[in-house]
Amino acid sequence: MSASKLKVTQIRSEIGRMESQRRVLKGLGLRGPHSEVVVDNTPSFRGMVKKVLHLVEVEEINE
Repeated sequence: MSASKLKVTQIRSEIGRMESQRRVLKGLGLRGPHSEVVVDNTPSFRGMVKKVLHLVEVEEINE
């Protein structure tokens, strides 16, 4: 059985955003616009992505 993952790409800057949103981006491993990370598709990561959905693009991938 293949595990599903999320490819998260930051598309907008964290400048001028709330501190909590900055921490979520850092927690996801994003370092600035156009940086990408692949994370597990778990409820905790999905919750983090939901907090910054206006700053990122999300794509579900199967490995």
